[in-house]
Amino acid sequence: MKKNFAPEDELLFLALGGSGEIGMNVNLYGCRGKWLMVDLGMSFGANEYPGTELLFADLEFIEERGDDLLGIVLTHAHEDHIGAVPYFAADLGVPLYATPFTADLVRRKLAEAGLTGEVELNVIERDHGSIQLGPFEVSYVPLAHSIAEGNALIIETPFGRVFHTGDWKIDEEPLIGEPATEDELTEIGDEGVLALVCDSTNVFNPTPSGSEGAVYRGLLDEVKRHTGKRVLVTTFASNVARLQTLGHVARETGRALCIAGRSLERIIEVSQDNGYLRDFPEPVDFDTAMGLPRGELLILATGGQGEPRAALARIAEGQHPLSVSEGDVVLFSSRQIPGNELAIGRVQNQLAERGITMITDRQSMIHVSGHPGRPELEMLYGWLRPQILVPVHGEIRHMQEQCRLGEESGIPMQVFQKNGDIVRLAPGKPGKLAEVRAGRLVLDGDIIVPANGDAIVTRRRLARDGLLVIAVDRQGGAQVHGIGLPLEEDYDDFIAEAESDVSEAIRKLKGKRDPDAVAEAARLAARRAAQRWSGKKPQTKVLLPSPQGAER
Repeated sequence: MKKNFAPEDELLFLALGGSGEIGMNVNLYGCRGKWLMVDLGMSFGANEYPGTELLFADLEFIEERGDDLLGIVLTHAHEDHIGAVPYFAADLGVPLYATPFTADLVRRKLAEAGLTGEVELNVIERDHGSIQLGPFEVSYVPLAHSIAEGNALIIETPFGRVFHTGDWKIDEEPLIGEPATEDELTEIGDEGVLALVCDSTNVFNPTPSGSEGAVYRGLLDEVKRHTGKRVLVTTFASNVARLQTLGHVARETGRALCIAGRSLERIIEVSQDNGYLRDFPEPVDFDTAMGLPRGELLILATGGQGEPRAALARIAEGQHPLSVSEGDVVLFSSRQIPGNELAIGRVQNQLAERGITMITDRQSMIHVSGHPGRPELEMLYGWLRPQILVPVHGEIRHMQEQCRLGEESGIPMQVFQKNGDIVRLAPGKPGKLAEVRAGRLVLDGDIIVPANGDAIVTRRRLARDGLLVIAVDRQGGAQVHGIGLPLEEDYDDFIAEAESDVSEAIRKLKGKRDPDAVAEAARLAARRAAQRWSGKKPQTKVLLPSPQGAER
């Protein structure tokens, strides 16, 4: 490989996101001077990046090689696989490829971002044809997942065939779509698979993920148990099979269906436009819903992850046109995404305080995962029989465990990699060649900035330690203002001492008072006073007098 990391007569793999974390999936394949991108996802802002909304993989590596990027192939429509498209696709300037349901959601995202006509979006019909992009020929393979049109990719290259799973599971009763059968996947294995690039999310689960058919029966039984009560179900909006199930449950229990949440409304519309949910019951509006007898209503609401602006949180707070009361029931037909436990607990406590019964997948069969447990992984290994296993879509512990599982299952070679590792898959023995920068970006207001740039680092420090503002006058006196210091009734005494310390520190500067020296003396004196009084080392801002009123 050349120092500029251009792929030579070889097949390379590079994850910029999604390897070492769950979410933000961005994968690159390199061959004969060209690159192919699979998925362009995002994550939601985390606590370590205060004030931010979205988290992205830094695409600097491929942006610098934009002339060699041939296209972006999208496996399915979850946000961690398509969410970054409106923010980066136009700048990357290459075509997008997706099946109809995914393409429809992407098209709407581009329209909302004002990018209609600026990004080429190619719709690949289900079960038809392949995409030829330079040395890569890409075909879709439908697999079950918790969204319509979950797909794996077969990537044919001059050096062998890659089976890139995307997100998947094995479901004997998928309800939506027709995933590839065991025979079809075995036939793919018979034709030869060089590398299996595989979802690692549920590798520690010792049992299969379960079927949507079983969830249908579980939800039906659960709703039937609560005769005469208002029932609210919260689930992932993108789970079209679950929406279809809930439509059937509403009909079979004689309940009208009411939808609360814009993302649910959008998914239902996109689903129906693409041939799904054709027999979904016509929802009733909020006013009609509240006028129905309690046992004749089923509410479907967003917010199962505790999102503060989602419908469920507002209902729990009593700040929504829909309401639930003592004795009513909320079914959490979803799993807790790691990191959301506190937010979910806050909503559940609000509901519990009002006497509302809550049921989760721990008490009843009302949810299954969209990712494969160990038995499903072992079955796929046996059908495809790859030469190389490359775990992705997981934290380090998940991917290392899948390497171990692959070895136990007889896969000849396993390659552990993480974001930024360039791996050669062929020719020769597979392994890591180099490591490149794989940073993080955040959406901060309307601007995309480095996740660990000055703005975010300063904001984190402000949140931890507070702020001091020191205004120095021409006579060497000072006014000190503290924000966010834990002083309460001691604040006035602290301010008096800090101002005295600053004045004394400036007085001790002999000769001509250099502005930089004055600013540093004032900063140190005030900060030391704050540390004595509060134990904190706050951020400081010193304002010095000048003819132009400049600040330091």
